[in-house]
Amino acid sequence: MKIEIWTEYGPQNSKPILEAFIKSLQNAGEHVVLNKSCNADVAVIWSVLWRGRMERYKSIWEEYRKNNKPVIVLEVGGLRRNESFKIGINGINRDADFANKNFDNKRWPLFKHTLKPWNSTGDIIVICGQHDASEQWKGLPKMEKWIIQQINEIRLYTTRPILVRPHPRNQLQFKESDFQNVKVRMPKKDHRTYDDTDFKATLERTWAVVNHSSNPAMEAVIRGIPVFVSESSLCHDVGNIKLNDINTPAMPNRVQWAQQMSYTEWFKDEIEHGLPWARIKNRLEEKYLK
Repeated sequence: MKIEIWTEYGPQNSKPILEAFIKSLQNAGEHVVLNKSCNADVAVIWSVLWRGRMERYKSIWEEYRKNNKPVIVLEVGGLRRNESFKIGINGINRDADFANKNFDNKRWPLFKHTLKPWNSTGDIIVICGQHDASEQWKGLPKMEKWIIQQINEIRLYTTRPILVRPHPRNQLQFKESDFQNVKVRMPKKDHRTYDDTDFKATLERTWAVVNHSSNPAMEAVIRGIPVFVSESSLCHDVGNIKLNDINTPAMPNRVQWAQQMSYTEWFKDEIEHGLPWARIKNRLEEKYLK
């Protein structure tokens, strides 16, 4: 199998993870070509956020997908951010194939999370934005318009306070004064990382989280906060779809969901030792490279 891997365009935190993945491929005897277009069987890129240096990945993505060739996407995980990393085929989140149809209960404890009981005592509804330069946002309105749509629909059913929480690197042109009982608060940035630091505190008083498809919904579900998400979200199977259920959100059992999610993300040493590649390769040969 010839695999084309592009390491040049990812952020700094991508380099050691891509290197670990490359090592696993080489150890498995795969034909690996670095940073060179070679009309390979499979391409490997970091994320599908077409912004900054990563925008150069877009042409690789589009060329391979146009020719019905698979693209493996690595990106930062949501279970242990900057410690575990997602590896999927042809997308991210629920749009990706993580080769995780078969799973067990062995990996979930590695992430050291406890599924907290569903919390029905919060008072605010949090709308979490994400970056609209991502392939994940393709075909959707600009982030400001999407958030306004969510606010207007929520207001059909409840007067609960709404907190708008933009993506830290996707600024909004949004006026609180245009709405009643709506506040906008940017995440508090930890300048040592790519991350924010105050979402856990926010969740302590949250009734529900509204999010299209990004990692905050996963954190909310683990902490027992109901979520309203799209079909592209990894929380779809334990979340809610229609905002008319905002006052009586579903709170399903999450154990099987958590176990399956544990097979979407991998730690660096597992990546280097080829654990995810064994699964991904079997899936590629089974479905995508016939």
